[in-house]
Amino acid sequence: MDWMMAGAGFFVGIVVGLTGMGGGALMTPMLVLGFGVPPLAAVSSDLLASFVMKPIGSIVHLRRGTVHLKMVGWLMVGSVPSAFAGVLILKALGDSEQVQNAVKTSLGVALLLATAGLIGKAYLQMRDKARRRRGELPPRPPAGTPVLVRPLATVIVGVVGGLVVGMTSVGSGSLMIIALMMLYPALSASRLVGTDLLQAVPLVGAAALGHAFFGDLHLDLTVALLIGSVPGVYLGSRISSRAPQGIVRRALALVLIASGLKLLGVGTVELAWAVLAVCVAGPLAWAWVRSRQGLAPVAFLERKRRPAERDLEPSAG
Repeated sequence: MDWMMAGAGFFVGIVVGLTGMGGGALMTPMLVLGFGVPPLAAVSSDLLASFVMKPIGSIVHLRRGTVHLKMVGWLMVGSVPSAFAGVLILKALGDSEQVQNAVKTSLGVALLLATAGLIGKAYLQMRDKARRRRGELPPRPPAGTPVLVRPLATVIVGVVGGLVVGMTSVGSGSLMIIALMMLYPALSASRLVGTDLLQAVPLVGAAALGHAFFGDLHLDLTVALLIGSVPGVYLGSRISSRAPQGIVRRALALVLIASGLKLLGVGTVELAWAVLAVCVAGPLAWAWVRSRQGLAPVAFLERKRRPAERDLEPSAG
């Protein structure tokens, strides 16, 4: 048993429990960069571990009624077969060093896209909050208000997300959630997260099954990851209401940027400068964007916060 790997899985599990994101986006690059696991084996092991982790949060949301089941169904129509197809594409390419490098590059691109998704989600939430304060948007509809599902567009989101997840293990909780947010702006934050979590269960399940049949699955890696990640997800879920999720998400975005650039072959010195630039320029740019929307440059400077906005503030600050 690799207890270092189990400890790393525990850390990732806590992040997933706190934010609902970061499973594949953290686990796979951690295995590749931190433990020297071949990219294909890392993708396979992470997908199987995610298949065990995802239902934990999904059950909570199902009990709370914060899942749009019809939307989940249409997403599954596209994502389940395309996730399996993504594995078949990898199998057809073979497992040579060239393919491993291609998977590594694809993973790096997927991580940067996932970071863009996190930033995009935060921007959309912050913009809508500012517009509601100015009276440019109506108040959010009450919880449980019916949302009209757009079948074709939803299936397309599932197809694209499934392919990305099947080939890289990244995207089920980051890329797809921003796509759903743009497609269904009226969907409440809780239903958005709950719907995304539940649709990710069959998605990663199909991808994990494909890798079990055709991929490079290492059960010893998966067991070590699960020993750490399952209690981590449970603990993260328990403390999520009290944790500073805004800080966690910012740290997650920084880790994703650094991991993505490293997987794309950026040198250590260049990577350090890039991370430093993001740490300095990122908060300044975000403060400017907030000011342009009529909000305080820094979220904690706002003294008056409406109760309806509190669910958005941790990730929109």
